[in-house]
Amino acid sequence: MLCQIVLFDGFDPLDVIAPYEVLFAGGMAAAGALQVELVSAEGPREVPSGAGVLSLRAVAALDPQRADLVLVPGAAGPLGDPSDPDAPGNEDSIPVLLGRALQTGLPALLKEALERPGLTMTTVCGGSMILAMAGLIDGRHATTNHLGLDLLDATGVVAIDARVVDDGDLVTGAGVTSGLDLALYLLERELGPRIARAVEQLFAHERRGTVWRATGPVPAGF
Repeated sequence: MLCQIVLFDGFDPLDVIAPYEVLFAGGMAAAGALQVELVSAEGPREVPSGAGVLSLRAVAALDPQRADLVLVPGAAGPLGDPSDPDAPGNEDSIPVLLGRALQTGLPALLKEALERPGLTMTTVCGGSMILAMAGLIDGRHATTNHLGLDLLDATGVVAIDARVVDDGDLVTGAGVTSGLDLALYLLERELGPRIARAVEQLFAHERRGTVWRATGPVPAGF
């Protein structure tokens, strides 16, 4: 099983590194059953994050025909004013960085990935906004950083205020640190609870929150 974690200019480092380490450890615990690599739409290159001088190297191109899991992070930077992206100081704001990612070859590759049977698309924080702004997950259940839930809902996505949302072949995480919980859940879902528990103990991190799914009775009186 191959997980490709997508890098784009301005990505949030923790959105990438937290799930990368968890999934990498899960692969070791599962005797190589899961491999993880950093990729970009353009192929191998140094990709600048949105956190100062920190960059990471993509070792391959995002390839929906190779990957079994694709993980899309959000961006790091000032919140800015989404209503006026040209305002002073907004040049490297999160909405602008996400918008720039949409001007690359990334949306077409993500569309191909979502359309491939058997592939699971996952996101952390603002990664779901990239899918939503590209019109790829209309009507799907998803989450994002709590500050962006209204924006996510406005795109036509059914925004859910939960730490991790499982909508079948779309699994999304909320704020930045939810990448840990998302990755641990993916290990449990794909490789089983013993592998997930071993990695959970290794990282001394207990998963937070209930994974939300559109199943079961609707709560009354809430």
